[in-house]
Amino acid sequence: MNQVILFSPVGGTDPIAMANCQDGSLLHICRVYRPSKVILYMSKEILENQAKDDRYRYCLNQLAKKQNRKMEYEIIERADLRNVQEYDYFYQDFREIISRVCESMEDGDSLLLNVSSGTPAMKSGLLVLQTLGEFPCKMIQVSTPAKGMNEHVHKDYDVYALWQHNKDNKEGFENRCHEVSCPTLTVIKREEIIKKHISVYDYQAAMLVAQTLLAEHTEKYFELLRMAEARLLLDLAFVDKVLRKRKDFRLPVAAGGGRVGFEYALILEVKLKRREYADFIRAITPLFVDLLELVLKKQCKINIDDFTAIQKKWGKEKRPGQNIRKWDKNKLYGTQVLAELQKGYGMPFKYGYISSDHLRILIEAFSEDTQLKVLVKELRQVEENIRNLAAHQIVSITEKTIRELTGFTGKQIMDKIKAMFSYTDMNLQKGCWKSYDEMNQLLLKSMEK
Repeated sequence: MNQVILFSPVGGTDPIAMANCQDGSLLHICRVYRPSKVILYMSKEILENQAKDDRYRYCLNQLAKKQNRKMEYEIIERADLRNVQEYDYFYQDFREIISRVCESMEDGDSLLLNVSSGTPAMKSGLLVLQTLGEFPCKMIQVSTPAKGMNEHVHKDYDVYALWQHNKDNKEGFENRCHEVSCPTLTVIKREEIIKKHISVYDYQAAMLVAQTLLAEHTEKYFELLRMAEARLLLDLAFVDKVLRKRKDFRLPVAAGGGRVGFEYALILEVKLKRREYADFIRAITPLFVDLLELVLKKQCKINIDDFTAIQKKWGKEKRPGQNIRKWDKNKLYGTQVLAELQKGYGMPFKYGYISSDHLRILIEAFSEDTQLKVLVKELRQVEENIRNLAAHQIVSITEKTIRELTGFTGKQIMDKIKAMFSYTDMNLQKGCWKSYDEMNQLLLKSMEK
């Protein structure tokens, strides 16, 4: 439990380099990380050195004594290993050894891999194992004191004298260990999948993949990805919570009555880009009603709230549900608004819920902007010709269907909705319709850091 295990090939500068009389990588990692168990991988040449004076275990024992602790050793002997440059051999051999070590580890144990000792083929074998992400471990690299290559000198090697004069035995020695941050192939692949989901605005799918990665891999972008998911769900309270901590992104409409409507319109365009045509068509009506209200208020100085009343809607279990608005007979009585509504329908007005057709009649009656009237009429026809079909029947809605039933493409319909916003008092800035793409760029940039 809570055991630190080090697996280390033994290299030419281990345990102490004669060229500078300082720790080799093996000894230095043990000095810094204090493993309780060291697994030493020895080739034919290293075993011959070990047989001369037990130099590797001697130095490790002296270090453990100096640090007032114990270290357990396991030596893996490869006495027939002469071709130390063969990468394939080490990859397979290391994989089997490390797999066995991991199986024996308990909760809380950690594994270190020394990727500085041994031949280039040995180091590559360990690095590839970590890149494939098969084993939970840390790779430790040790810089040379001169920040360059060490000489491999073994002639007249005196391990006892070298230990006595080892500069790293002094207080305040320089820690030359570095944990190698090498993303595993699994992480790389999953992050590429996350990026693809982001590029098509599927933040929920991106989140599901991100949640399979360790927090250390996603910490730079996870919260931002959660914000994107919440934004697409119109959870603006959570979006605001995240953005209060950031200075690199803002919503196009930060506050005001039209904020939710504009974010809803952005979602509508996302649905169109994702070719979710049925959802796109069904979602037009709520936005169209809100837009017409904003236009009436701005262009005709008519506030619908002055002619409506709020009613509580009760659920089946007699619990209060969502509040709804209806036309109020008393507030409408004797007004020009009521007169125009009655004229528009050619019959007594039925009051009830506020519909987009009610608001269309009022805009046609009170606005003097011909272009606005045409725009409202066209959008109302789109809603009338296809919206009920998409909402109430099981039917395939495609770009072709939309064009045949409305006379417009999905993009043309979206452009008309965008044009409607110019008749409100929202004063939208140039480029605000690219907000989701800007958010995606920020997400992708955060993933690269």
